[in-house]
Amino acid sequence: MMNNVITKNGLILAGFALCVTMIVAITHQGTKEKIAEQEQKQLLKILDQVIDSTSYNNALYKHCVPVLSEQFLGSKEEQRAFVALHNEQPVAIAIETIAPNGYNGNIDLVVGINYQGVVTGVRTLSHQETPGLGDKIEIKKAPWITTFNSKFITKHDDEQWQVKKDGGQFDQFTGATITPRAVVQAVKNTLVYFKRNKETLFMSTARCGESK
Repeated sequence: MMNNVITKNGLILAGFALCVTMIVAITHQGTKEKIAEQEQKQLLKILDQVIDSTSYNNALYKHCVPVLSEQFLGSKEEQRAFVALHNEQPVAIAIETIAPNGYNGNIDLVVGINYQGVVTGVRTLSHQETPGLGDKIEIKKAPWITTFNSKFITKHDDEQWQVKKDGGQFDQFTGATITPRAVVQAVKNTLVYFKRNKETLFMSTARCGESK
């Protein structure tokens, strides 16, 4: 009799555990899909800010190629570049890059560049800079990040690509020179990378997330 009760209780517990596991799995799947959807919306929003959406007619967020350059893109890990096409012809690209020398660490950026090598927009993706000082690199805090629009480099050591304190053309922030200096350098490095790899980037058949 006692064995029957134990067996019965064991089956009930097992059934309950199975139900809970199924509920958690279903909830996780639903949450995962919602998170992915939100990430895609946020990505599209940012890409539209750095590349004019009327200039291309491909699914920009889907045309993603992996890029890697610790020297010019600031990371040992692969990052993404989104290629904008108009009737299958390349018109611009948005490249993820990192300023590794921010005041409080890495500053993640995305840089839009047209086919001619001119900056179409820059946005800050994430950072740890000081609120009220270094966080002026965010578009919602200040328009400073838009000063890169229409800029380009003439040579690798273009002296204009510095903050004014160092003899360049870009404003620094009062009490916070390290942050804008790091961002200016990162955007410049991204332009150098683009200039050196332009044809490869636009002709690449690789896609982000594909196994090699």
